[in-house]
Formats: sequence, C-alpha cells, structure tokens
Amino acid sequence: MRVVLGLGLMLAAGAAMAQEVPVEVKVLKGQQVTIHVQPFLNEDELAMLRLVQTNKEALGLFVTSSGGFAAMAVAPDEGLVRDGGFPASVIAIGDLPDAASAQAAALAGCEEKRKGGADCVIVLEVGPKG
Repeated sequence: MRVVLGLGLMLAAGAAMAQEVPVEVKVLKGQQVTIHVQPFLNEDELAMLRLVQTNKEALGLFVTSSGGFAAMAVAPDEGLVRDGGFPASVIAIGDLPDAASAQAAALAGCEEKRKGGADCVIVLEVGPKG
C-alpha cells in the first residue's frame, strides 16, 4: 500500500510541476492564430510570431493556404531563428483537416530534422475562427 501511495504522490507532484504554456490568441481575417509562448522563445522570436499573428502577408509566408488548419513546430534547443535564418527543424505545415493533424504533422517533420536536445513543440497554430 505504501508503494502505491508513494507512486501516487510522485505522479501528483510531477503533474503539478508541469506548467501550462501560455497562449496568445488573435483573429486575423477569419482565421484564429494562436501563439504558444514557449519559455525558450526570445523577444525577437516572439515579436516575429506576433507579426505573423497580426499581418496577413507575414502569415502567408508560413501558411500558404487559408483553408484548413496549420501548425508550426520548433526544436527548443535550435530555436525559431538562429544566425539570421530558420533552422531546418522549424516546420510549418498547413491545409490539414483538423488541429490535431496539423500539430502531429508539424511535430513529426520537426523531430525528423531536429539535431538533438529537447523534443519539438508547437509555437503557432492557425485554424478557422472558432
């Protein structure tokens, strides 16, 4: 009984330590654009994502279709922008039937290109206005 109770306490403590990533949501011409404010993003990277979130032309550089759902994944140890460019592990994919498919595809592409370090995470999502 003590082992089970101890395991339960450890799991509860681990869940409490896991922090939710804050999000910033805006609507841009009928599309909901969500930034996941990951702790590794620096101010320049956040500024770029906020521009993408509020400017149709900037959004179009990452998401070329206005239909369906899109997501962008980044490897935390490689960042969104490094040395004036995007690391190969930055993957944006769109025109998928639902948010889960877009997230899964972006994460899979990012993981394939990631050189090491922490697992890829979602930094941007786009979908029809909810």
